[in-house]
Amino acid sequence: MNRWLGHAAVKPALFLLCLLPAAWLLWAAVNDQLGANPAEALIRSLGDWTLRFLVVVLAVTPLRVTTGLSVLARWRRMLGLFVFLYACLHLLAYAWFDQGLVFAAVVDDVIKRPFIFVGMLAWVLLLVMASTSFNAAIRTIGAKRWQLIHRVVYVIAGLAVLHFLWMRSGKNDYAEVAVYAAILGSLLAWRAWRWLQGSRLSSRS
Repeated sequence: MNRWLGHAAVKPALFLLCLLPAAWLLWAAVNDQLGANPAEALIRSLGDWTLRFLVVVLAVTPLRVTTGLSVLARWRRMLGLFVFLYACLHLLAYAWFDQGLVFAAVVDDVIKRPFIFVGMLAWVLLLVMASTSFNAAIRTIGAKRWQLIHRVVYVIAGLAVLHFLWMRSGKNDYAEVAVYAAILGSLLAWRAWRWLQGSRLSSRS
């Protein structure tokens, strides 16, 4: 399986697959297929895809460890950049359709509405991760500092769920939020368990 997944054609195919949601949403927007409120549908859908890609990224390491598919590690950086891409599109759609691309209006909304503030904070942290996701950055920062910076993804996961929770609180609709919270919570709990296991082994040796 590692050999098959490591084929040169797999990563480009995965890249194109990750672009499909954005391509479909663009087609739907151009062809008026987003329902009665297309602006809201576009903003929400891009936010949903950001969360989905975040789940996928955080699932890479558990899958790699439990299945032995080491090749999955090759895709993690690319998938992480897709999280940032969809977060940027989500932010752009909000700034454009909700605030008319008026910077002062966006800043005012960030200050006034907690769920917008949390979402913006998550985006800023994603920006830091994306800007340091290249080999040159790793060499400049150093591997240990780079790893420390990229652990902020766990904070981003919490902020993303909180952003989604507060956004849905107006409609008192928490079912989908609970699903994402459970999945992301499980992925983070797995990492915490692995860390505790490692700490116990280190203390015994």
